[in-house]
Amino acid sequence: MKILAPTELQQVLTELAPASTVAVSGAGGGLLEPEDVLAAFERAFLDTGAPNALTLVHSLGMGNRSDKGINRFAHEGMVRRVIGGHWIWSPAMLELAQRNRIEAYCLPSGALTHLLREIGAGRPGLFTHVGLGTFVDPRQQGGRCNAAATEALVELMQVDGQDVLRYRPFPVDVAVLRGTFADENGNISAVEEPADLDSYAVALAAKRGGGIVIAQVREVVPAGQLRPREVSVPGNLVDYVLVSPDQPQTYHGAYDLRLAGLQGQLDSSSAALPPAPHDPVRQVVALRAAEELIDGASVNFGFGMSSGVAEVIARRGDTGRYWFTIEQGIHGGQLLTGDMFGIAAEPAAILSAADQFDLYSGGGLDQTFLGMAEMDAQGNVNVSHFGGQVSGPGGFIDISQGARKVVFCGAFDAKGSRLAARGGRLAIESHGTVRKLVRQVSGITFSGPEAVRRGQEVVYVTERAVFRLTPEGVELIEIAPGVDLQRDVLDHMDFAPIVRDPKQMSAAYFNEATADADIDAAAVA
Repeated sequence: MKILAPTELQQVLTELAPASTVAVSGAGGGLLEPEDVLAAFERAFLDTGAPNALTLVHSLGMGNRSDKGINRFAHEGMVRRVIGGHWIWSPAMLELAQRNRIEAYCLPSGALTHLLREIGAGRPGLFTHVGLGTFVDPRQQGGRCNAAATEALVELMQVDGQDVLRYRPFPVDVAVLRGTFADENGNISAVEEPADLDSYAVALAAKRGGGIVIAQVREVVPAGQLRPREVSVPGNLVDYVLVSPDQPQTYHGAYDLRLAGLQGQLDSSSAALPPAPHDPVRQVVALRAAEELIDGASVNFGFGMSSGVAEVIARRGDTGRYWFTIEQGIHGGQLLTGDMFGIAAEPAAILSAADQFDLYSGGGLDQTFLGMAEMDAQGNVNVSHFGGQVSGPGGFIDISQGARKVVFCGAFDAKGSRLAARGGRLAIESHGTVRKLVRQVSGITFSGPEAVRRGQEVVYVTERAVFRLTPEGVELIEIAPGVDLQRDVLDHMDFAPIVRDPKQMSAAYFNEATADADIDAAAVA
């Protein structure tokens, strides 16, 4: 292991062969993102034109929706291909993809994490059910996100008479990761970070192909100071270390040891509770979706509107009734939301992302609450395709395919609707101009027919109607009080659901709240 000054690191990067493959570990909002190393890549390219024509791989979304993270690579000529799990944090890279200036691929975050592990282990790719029936399936888009992406990265196979997907391996030349500490032998510890993510997997993948591993840390400590169980990447896998003494824990602030579980348990009596939402859509959806909670269940919450269910649980003081998990490897604790999603204060356990996705893929999740940008007559859900642009599924596919029960949370329509909840009734003052319950979703991130085949329980919750997936199709099972079934629901859907005898949603969910729901489908997914 060699400790490099920033100028030395930049020189190493300029010497990378053109068309090298760089795998980066990190997650949006600055979670374990090696930002100073990524900035060095950008400076090297802008100063010298090298490295160039890179293939960039990242399992989770990375960046700050502006200039950090994967945005550092969004210069024409710097990258040739991007294989990402989620792109929303990187608008500059999304723009290059939309203009076909790069080959853009979107793969499920868990599948991509596991593929990196398989590459590192020298195995012939990842064989899995994850992605069947979705836009990742080669019978659909095969994970290709634009016209420039033409290579087949995923293939359909049969094993023991069952359909599986094989995610094909590729060589990794450079791995970039981050920790809190490195010792003098190169061992990396993320002990004061909120997650481990896939650091070990990306390092292993690079070493398998004879590549190099670059780690950014806050501090170098003497050999022997790190406890063995605090080491996330052993020193024999690490080539270079960049010391960044001022690195923040996330893009939103300095180190808070509660987020790494290194201080005493939170005093629930003094912990700040999330305020009740004033938006009637979010309020009603969260309260109604919470009806689907199962006592003692292992639960996952997605980003966006579905995280409102976790806020309901916190306000009720019911956190002890459920086992919380999130894809970044976190178990338990007080879940954070917004740009800090993926982090918990005082978690009960922190696993690698690969281990967490093993749990999800193997069916170890009782239920999940996820967003819903679009749904269709087959029960398919889209959260990855917006306005002709593919943003990537993140862990959505891995999670939704593995959970026994899936509860989708979303607004009934978008753009221009105005609603009020008062006196136990929902008043719709104007309907949105964008329909979200469509004949066919723009891209399949969740497959209704596959869910029926797997025997999953699937519920779709909106503020004015609730649906469930049946073998015969999507059934409307509840409507909001004050809502006319034909005028306010069926006339604003592009397909006819099964309607038997829908009951009324609880009037208790419709107290005083009013808002202009000028909702962007991507924002609530």
